[in-house]
Parts: sequence; structure tokens; C-alpha cells
Amino acid sequence: MESRLNGTLKTWNEGKGFGFITPANGGQDVFVHISDYPKQGGQPKVGEPISFEIILNKDGKKKAVLVQRPGGEPAVPHRPRAKPTGRQGNSLLSRLIGVALVVMIASSGYSFLAPKFNRSSSEPAALVSSTADVAPGRFQCDGRTYCSQMTSCAEATYFIRNCPNTQMDGDGDGVPCESQWCTSPFAK
Repeated sequence: MESRLNGTLKTWNEGKGFGFITPANGGQDVFVHISDYPKQGGQPKVGEPISFEIILNKDGKKKAVLVQRPGGEPAVPHRPRAKPTGRQGNSLLSRLIGVALVVMIASSGYSFLAPKFNRSSSEPAALVSSTADVAPGRFQCDGRTYCSQMTSCAEATYFIRNCPNTQMDGDGDGVPCESQWCTSPFAK
């Protein structure tokens, strides 16, 4: 930093909070921001005498800091605010914990829902050829009549044996939904 200089406030934009100082010893006008002005004494006034120090901003341009009115105290040094980095406080550990929670929720949801949507065609053929009712109490006739409406071989077998007007045994051999649910190595 240079030593303290004297000058006069040449222009001031109250709406934007900045202006320019004309140095007393001549030279180029110097930018000044409201944050570098002292709080006491009110708003900056064009034409008022001030003293200040000069620093170079991040663009390499001169900037007045520690502005002081005659007989007053200099402004408290301005510390630029730290710019937010988007997600502050997100350490690697907290991110890993977040990912672990998502995986746990997804896997528990899958284990809960998978049995309801299991469309496995590997159900034992014994269920189909059994003469006893398939899963009594587990299924009920509700108007479904086609293989595309079933979710398993056991369900299709129950419907074909216990519900009227089903259309799931195209070849009439008593085995329903042979191309979807009730496939077996013994089927024709």
C-alpha cells in the first residue's frame, strides 16, 4: 500500500454506492466504494475533501481504501466477503453418507416391491398340474380374464380353475398362460 493521500470526491453514484476521487497531487481519478468510506459523517458528498490509501484491486486497477474525512477516523478496513461455493460444508464424508442413505432407501424399496411385481416364469410346473386349488385364500375372482392381467402362474391357475369366463388356456390342455407364466420343459 502507498502512503496516505489527499483528494476530493469528484463523483458519487448513491444508487450503486461508488464514486471517484481526484487526488490532490494530480493523476488519474481513483475508484472508491461505499464500504471503504467511514460510517460516521453520513453519505459521501461530491466536493468534500478526504484522505485515503490506494490498493490495486483484483483487476490491477487502483482503488481507494481506508477513506477518512478531515478530523474523523478512517474507515474500518474492508474485508471482502467470502463468496459462497455453492454447497458449503459438504465434505466428502457427508456426501458419502448421503449416497449410502439413498442406496439403503432404494434397496429397501426394491425388497418391499419386488415380490409384488415378480413375473418369474420359473414357478414349478407342479403348481399347474396339481388338482387341488392353487393358493386358496390368496387370490379371488375379480373379473380379470386374460394372461396379461395376471402376475404369476399360480394366480393364472387359480383363475382358470375357480373363476368364470377366463380366456387363458388357448390350447385347452388345462395349463393357463403357457407362453407367459406357466412355461415348463414338459409343455408341448
